[in-house]
Amino acid sequence: MTDWSFADVPDQTGRTAIVTGANTGIGFETARMLALRGARVILACRDQAKGNAALGSIVRERADAAVQLCELDLSDLDSVVTFSERMFAEHKRLDLLVNNAGVMVPPFSKTKQGFELQIGTNHLGHFALTARLWPLLARTPGARVVVVSSAAAHDGRIGFDDLHFEHRRYRPWRAYGQSKLANSLFALELARRASTAETGVLVTAAHPGWTGTDLQRNTPIIRRLNALLAMSPAAGALPTLRAATDPRAANGSYWGPAHLFELNGPPVTAKIPKRARDARIAERLWTVSEQLTGVDFAVTPDNPTATQRAARV
Repeated sequence: MTDWSFADVPDQTGRTAIVTGANTGIGFETARMLALRGARVILACRDQAKGNAALGSIVRERADAAVQLCELDLSDLDSVVTFSERMFAEHKRLDLLVNNAGVMVPPFSKTKQGFELQIGTNHLGHFALTARLWPLLARTPGARVVVVSSAAAHDGRIGFDDLHFEHRRYRPWRAYGQSKLANSLFALELARRASTAETGVLVTAAHPGWTGTDLQRNTPIIRRLNALLAMSPAAGALPTLRAATDPRAANGSYWGPAHLFELNGPPVTAKIPKRARDARIAERLWTVSEQLTGVDFAVTPDNPTATQRAARV
């Protein structure tokens, strides 16, 4: 189906979903459309003021929308722990986790735990979040994890010898490509492990092509070209929505726009970056991610806990 749209999103009544970075852009549109289809949606946002505005906008569109705002800063592993503990205290199931939040080509900076901001937020924060929420996912029949990557993953390389640009010149786009390739590697490795362990959890990935959002605030040239090439956030969210809800989506599948080298158009199966298919690199990244985040991520059918080790400071 090449003309997939919001009309094709199945009824989501009874499902609980978490969308990170749901206050703006494709995260907001993903949360909004899930809520309109009846899902209970947790807006996991760092900026609570923007999160409240997003929640209000959804409720104005559907007065009985089941939406909840919860604070989550993926650049701080302590925030990931607090958020995860709250989810276990308040929810008995988790049908859908959409790892959407991210930062794009900012000036060099570090997370609270000392990671380069883009790899720390875009990958390591989501790795730790998924690990800590895994027991909720594993105990929920038909649960799904969606990892949002980017076309920039095709140009990405994982610099294991200097992951945080401590010894090489910081190049924002190189760091961004690294973080987005890490997203793709993580999605495929999680899909493999979930399948091997027969967990019943489906893992998919998506990218939004060229979509005009606030994520591009550090890229003035791209922002100027948005009027010519960019899709709206609502259209850019459709690959994520298809990855999250299409009953025919396969484990490990990757979704993106259909046209103009996957820059725009309706969501279809996308081309997986070549380096993302390297299982040896994916396994190494998994091990490094466990070490850096201090979380043992055991992908089992119903893992009772994700054991915390001392996080790197």
